[in-house]
Amino acid sequence: MNVVVGSDERTALTDRIVADLREMGHVVETTGALAGTDDEWAEVGATVGRAVASGDATFGVLFCWTGTGVSIAANKVPGVRAALCADAETARMARRYNHANVLVMSLRLTSETVGTEILTAFLGSPDGDDAFDRRNVAALGRLDDGGE
Repeated sequence: MNVVVGSDERTALTDRIVADLREMGHVVETTGALAGTDDEWAEVGATVGRAVASGDATFGVLFCWTGTGVSIAANKVPGVRAALCADAETARMARRYNHANVLVMSLRLTSETVGTEILTAFLGSPDGDDAFDRRNVAALGRLDDGGE
């Protein structure tokens, strides 16, 4: 899989997640501080969101201090379902119930060990195919298109 990873700050956690992804055999593209630029969190979130929405990346992973800013920015891109996850079960459920395609973690709260657990749960969980979940994800698509 192609995975795009972005952050407005490079930390031990971001380095660990990039290394984990490569060890799992994924092709990793980085943006923001991870690519040596000084992009602000809003641009980093939008860049990752655009890569996922366009199909250039299968999934995205984002970081900022709380995780909230990049989540908001990525979710402004139609087709993106970015989920801020603080634990593996939330990541698993974000994929299953919400068909999340961008994983977001807080630099402030997430240890390297927990970050790896969150990443593994997110990537290892398929989209749920329950009719209820499909209806809700379809409703999100209509909101992306400006509908209700």
